[in-house]
Amino acid sequence: MYDIIIVGGGSAGSVLAHRLSARSANKVLLCEAGQDTPPGNEPPEIRDSYSGLAYFDPRFHWTELKVTTQIVSHNNPDESRPPLRKYEQARVLGGGSSINGQMANRGAPTDYAEWEARGAAGWNWKDVLPYFKKVERDLDFDGPLHGKDGRIPVRRISHQHWTGHSQAVGEACKLAGYAFLPDQNGEFVDGYFPVTHSNQGEQRVSAAMGYLDRETRKRANLTISTNAQVKELLFEGTQCIGVKALVDGREQAFRGREVILSCGAIHSPAHLLRAGIGPVGHLKEMGIPVLMGLAGVGQGLMDHPSIALSSFVRRGARMNAHTRRHIQMGLRYSSGLPGTPAGDMFVAVLTKSAWHSVGEQIASLLTFVNKTYSETGQVKLASTDPRAEPIVQFNLLSDRRDLDRLMSGFRKMAALQMSAPLKAVTDKPFPASYSDRVRKIGVVNTKNKILTAIAATLMDGPAALRHAMIDNFIVEGFTFEQVMRDDEALEAFVRKAAIGVWHASCSCRMGRADDPMAVVDTQGRVKGVQGLRVVDASIFPVVPCANTNFPVLMAAEKIADAMQ
Repeated sequence: MYDIIIVGGGSAGSVLAHRLSARSANKVLLCEAGQDTPPGNEPPEIRDSYSGLAYFDPRFHWTELKVTTQIVSHNNPDESRPPLRKYEQARVLGGGSSINGQMANRGAPTDYAEWEARGAAGWNWKDVLPYFKKVERDLDFDGPLHGKDGRIPVRRISHQHWTGHSQAVGEACKLAGYAFLPDQNGEFVDGYFPVTHSNQGEQRVSAAMGYLDRETRKRANLTISTNAQVKELLFEGTQCIGVKALVDGREQAFRGREVILSCGAIHSPAHLLRAGIGPVGHLKEMGIPVLMGLAGVGQGLMDHPSIALSSFVRRGARMNAHTRRHIQMGLRYSSGLPGTPAGDMFVAVLTKSAWHSVGEQIASLLTFVNKTYSETGQVKLASTDPRAEPIVQFNLLSDRRDLDRLMSGFRKMAALQMSAPLKAVTDKPFPASYSDRVRKIGVVNTKNKILTAIAATLMDGPAALRHAMIDNFIVEGFTFEQVMRDDEALEAFVRKAAIGVWHASCSCRMGRADDPMAVVDTQGRVKGVQGLRVVDASIFPVVPCANTNFPVLMAAEKIADAMQ
């Protein structure tokens, strides 16, 4: 019998396991479906400062998960269905923090004012800042906005160590009138900056590395069970009393006083739905007895819609020996669209687009809507079988303002791309699509390594050959010239190519007791049932203007504190 069972050993689960087991009276079980990352013996792809290897390694993914990102028409079911895309969701201890881009940002104070306005009382900026500080150990800055004692080190790569490509983008930003910000997590204003990342000594520090270290693992009251996939939540009436899991292929039941779902914004709502907690119509359609009718479960799924403008990088401006970090700088800017807050857009500057030889020659300006208004996504069950992945529809660009800002953002990046500093170090800009073809060549294997090595040698050859290869093998559908002179072509490209940036969130939102779409209260407790919480990105009332990993760590710290 456990006091607390945590389902999912990702960013939130790692924090909760560490904090809740710090009280010796709590007997804590952490169940993670994926493999362990033992301290000092983590897979080298996970430790790597460059995230492109872990990110595309199927050993660390839910390999069957596929999603739609384009708008699904519910009024006209005969309309052509948008394509299903593979969605890289982590299945490994540390979760997303073990494979992500290691970006460590928090969002805008206005984000958390909106959380409170939407019913998450006690989650405004002044309430969450202490927990952001509690997470981090900032190796570069101190002062009232920074933590110095947290379990996740954060740092920046200084301007003089940037690649030639990143320096050229910085120069182009300066010419365009943007201010240089030494500290992205200082005042939330527009400008370009060295990105803050969760990394020390040129190695990733995941939530598992930071929170489930050797000392934590020695605690007699903490059990970490990896390769343990939870199939079912167990109930007596409306009281959650434990879980049923497959541990190394063998079914076991575990009883607990309290169960916490920390499986992310796709799998946490799926667990609730299979348990009979969710929209009554969908549960009846699936033949699942209704335990608790909660209309918001699986609804309001969000991500940050993004597009990329890529280009060939000339030899001297590619990755250098100083770091394997391929995202060294970023740009935050205000679209100026009426009604949008400042800093509503973000650009991540990638000097290297993939792990392979061609990826080392392609740089990208990845532009995403930091403050998105598209919140009609949903997670539904395809089957009651716990092994079946749910139906996931992000419905990106369901709000016209997101489409408009990605179109204007592409033009803005094109202007930077055509400025003198960037023209000097790049060639052949093109609108990039994260297509199935790109995905297939991105899988880490020997065949792709050999193919891309041959292609890269040719790309470094004559310009005419390089341009032909980019047009025939990389560009899909639209050329740079087309989208720059034809607004309809640009809109078609954005609609087709826009994808999320793996910031799935908001599908089990926090809110007031009288809000029919709220799923949990401000401590993650599921409405109407006992002994069950959700603590992960699914409880966000709205996705913040940030990569979601640090907001998840903050939320887990805050709720763990409330549970002590």
